[in-house]
Amino acid sequence: MTPARYLKCLLLACSSLLPLAAPAQAPFPHEPLKFIIPFSAGSSTDTFARAAARHLSTQFGLPVVVENVPGAQGQIAAAKAAKAAPDGHTVFVTSTTTHAANASMYKKLSYDPVADFEPVAKLATLSLAMIVHPSVPAQNVKEFIAYAKANPGKVTFGSGASSSRIAGELLRIRTGIDMLHVPYKSNPEAVLGLVSGQLSLVISDLTVTMPQARAGRARALALGGAVRSPLAPELPTMKEAGVANYELDAWLAAFVPAKTPAAVIEKLNLAFKKALDDPEIVAVLHRAGIVPAYSSPQELRAFAAGETAKWAEIVKASGMQPE
Repeated sequence: MTPARYLKCLLLACSSLLPLAAPAQAPFPHEPLKFIIPFSAGSSTDTFARAAARHLSTQFGLPVVVENVPGAQGQIAAAKAAKAAPDGHTVFVTSTTTHAANASMYKKLSYDPVADFEPVAKLATLSLAMIVHPSVPAQNVKEFIAYAKANPGKVTFGSGASSSRIAGELLRIRTGIDMLHVPYKSNPEAVLGLVSGQLSLVISDLTVTMPQARAGRARALALGGAVRSPLAPELPTMKEAGVANYELDAWLAAFVPAKTPAAVIEKLNLAFKKALDDPEIVAVLHRAGIVPAYSSPQELRAFAAGETAKWAEIVKASGMQPE
């Protein structure tokens, strides 16, 4: 073999040992996105997700599908979202229930709200309104408390989310009234239960409570937050209505499966920010009783940790036993 031929064969042999170049990854997003929602259609989470999905679809030029997975106080949806591919194409648009309240409501969850997810952005604040069935002889919170104390065990309150459940329990422990809790799959279902006369009371977000109150099918008495809502300025806060140390709001946020690349999270965060900056989206949300409230991923991480501790204190004070 000539020296030239030998050298050529040697080079070919060496080149065969080199690793193949990794294929270039397509830029995000490169396929339709999916928003997993832990509650049914008509909930605040669903209303927000559908408005945001339309905006992000326009931004990315790709479809954004909204999938409702209700049940088990959001655990079914959370477990499904956590197992999705960590590439940013599946986003968990969720609430206080799955990423703050559930940690103290259950002995064991089907998901880990911290280890299984990466935060993307806080999205909105939800004021919680207390509504009663028209048959309840109370025009304000003080009259409701008096009625409940005069009829121990007769008052029922329903909830379809942990935030709504805890809102009712907080009212119970702050006032000393006796109420029976009735669980529902979602807050819209609980409100329908009230409208049909099966419940005395529901404390839930404005999206599902105020349409019924303004239609005369329920009576709104107060809001749970620290200040009145511009979306229902006629309603006093619980504190104004005479319930000391009652302050409770819910919120919405977006998460993605753990190990999703930081660059993808940043792109999603920016997309949600653009949606929340759009006056048309803001108007749609306000009509539904939703107040936009944007944050960075880092801010959401700290916020969710603080909220988890806050809601744990309320559950402990209520005497509720984790299920």
